[in-house]
Amino acid sequence: MTVPAGGAARFDLDAFLRELDAIFAGRRGPDAAERHLRAALAHAEGLGDLGARLTILNEMMGFWRSVSRHDEAVSAARDALALADALGLAGSEAYATTLINAATALRAAGLHDEAKGVYRDALEASRATMGATDRRLAALHNNLSILHSETGALDEAAAELEAALAILEATSVDPGGDLDVATTLTNLALVEYSRGEQDRAGEHAARSIEICRRGGHERDPHFAAALAGQAEASFRMGRPADAAALYEDALGIIAECYGEDTDAYRVTAENLAQAREAAGGTDARPTAAPAPDPAAPAPDSAAARAASAPSRPAASSPVTPARPDPVKPFDQAALPDISGLELARRYWEEHGRPMLEERYPEYRGRIAAGLVGHGSDCYGFDDAASRDHDFGPGFCLWLTAADHAQIGDRLQADYEALPREFLGFPARLETTRARGEGRRVGVFEVGEFFTSLTGRPQAPTTAHEWLLLDEATLAAATNGRVFADPLGAFGKARGGFQRMPQDVRLALVSRRLGMVAQAGQYNVPRMLDRGDGAAAWLAVGEFAQASASLVFLLNGPTSVGYLPYYKWHFAALRALAARPASRLPGVVGGLEDALRLASAACFGGAGFGEGGKGAGPARAGLEAAIAGVCAAFVEELRVQGLTESDSDFLEHHRPQLAARISDPWLAAQ
Repeated sequence: MTVPAGGAARFDLDAFLRELDAIFAGRRGPDAAERHLRAALAHAEGLGDLGARLTILNEMMGFWRSVSRHDEAVSAARDALALADALGLAGSEAYATTLINAATALRAAGLHDEAKGVYRDALEASRATMGATDRRLAALHNNLSILHSETGALDEAAAELEAALAILEATSVDPGGDLDVATTLTNLALVEYSRGEQDRAGEHAARSIEICRRGGHERDPHFAAALAGQAEASFRMGRPADAAALYEDALGIIAECYGEDTDAYRVTAENLAQAREAAGGTDARPTAAPAPDPAAPAPDSAAARAASAPSRPAASSPVTPARPDPVKPFDQAALPDISGLELARRYWEEHGRPMLEERYPEYRGRIAAGLVGHGSDCYGFDDAASRDHDFGPGFCLWLTAADHAQIGDRLQADYEALPREFLGFPARLETTRARGEGRRVGVFEVGEFFTSLTGRPQAPTTAHEWLLLDEATLAAATNGRVFADPLGAFGKARGGFQRMPQDVRLALVSRRLGMVAQAGQYNVPRMLDRGDGAAAWLAVGEFAQASASLVFLLNGPTSVGYLPYYKWHFAALRALAARPASRLPGVVGGLEDALRLASAACFGGAGFGEGGKGAGPARAGLEAAIAGVCAAFVEELRVQGLTESDSDFLEHHRPQLAARISDPWLAAQ
């Protein structure tokens, strides 16, 4: 996708896209693609070429999604949508394409409710700007089908794929060798499996393979999807040895193109293991097909969740009836090196999902799962030191009020009966405050869950209510990861807290500017002049806290979330600075310099401070660090069009913010 650059082209988009295609075609791996994308984005930003930046963000969405880095895909999607709005592209094909890509990234990240809304916008925009036979409409129908599959609407999923196939076949110069036709047939085969249409599914999968080979697409990453679809067909028809061989070929392509640390690789590897087990452990290549086996297990109703990773769930494991006590001691050094979020996800996949499929089949399409809330693991900041409390195997299950009234107590009992130990980790170690009403995992009603975190069952509806919630509270309500949300009820409630109104955000930006100016630019030097080191020390702390908040607010809570609890301020700032297209990445270093120098600047005597030179050099460094941080804020305000002033004193920019706030009450705050 390309968009107008708003002037003479300064970034060579054609060269960028050619090299990206060459990386994938040459199977040079995800690291090479990531380096190319990051370098291109930095170059485009340095040139101020917003059109090129939008094109690169669109490419990044697809790349991050393909390597299962969904948080980064969602961030790129939200950045792209904001940029497209800022460029005034509404009504253009570029805008419609951005909507399609963003919706797909949101869908792949499990944000189904939000994805549905963006898909609706994409469909409306596409119909207005593209012809009825435009192949990009086929891509939209393909992606809508995956969303329908993931939410259990299989008839709708099949209809979307049939519409996509009709467009592609009508517009292709060679339907018999068209990779897009093959990919759509693979997706349609998976949906037909889930609908119980075995013969039609097998025909679609076989045709997909034939097209890929006839068109010479065996080295294309999408060929892995076609191979996996045919493998599924072979497995369903009672030919596990054939399935294993096909899965093995698909796995090799996925490893080369996307890497082994991806959902596509993990799912395909699991399917390969099942096929080999069913074949008696043989590595035999395909043989003549025996008669189809009608007793073969049914596929997952959401098997078409990703074109690059057709999946079949592992067989459900029996639920362990009780959790033994006491908790066994464990050796930290022997534990896997995985985060709490990854531990929760694996525990859900291994034990939670099968339990729902076995015991609550009529509710499995209505229950959300994930890990959100209090605790370092929900932010991704946990380490070995975090494992001494409120850590261990566990996840959250979220139900609507009506469903919770029907099955909440029974589901909680079944959750508590799941195996206590997992991957070498002992039972979850819970402090008193994380038990009872304060528990962090288990079964929750959606509204009660958010009430326990924020005091509210849903996001505020007025500016006054928004200002009553501090950022750490909002961070706890919007952090973590959602593993499944087929109904979308949890995502809808969570999304409300993520979408802070623009007027509220600008009002908070103004407040933070005031505190940074007062504490850092004004009071630090005044208190040092007075010799009141303790007061200066406190002023540095206020400056650092307000600056950290300002970084997140200027990046946008919808894209990057909120600043968490104070002890995680710098972990969060460092993580944000490392993200692609992050705004103000250098501020965290300036704040760390300010805090490091503050000790000597505020309390240094003749023999104190760096090199024994006393407070003088430290004070100069402290004030320079504060000035550097403030200069970065001024530059960012101007880039975002929030100020036209070039004053280096941040208080002078607040009237500019007030003029951009439509709510009179907020503008006066």
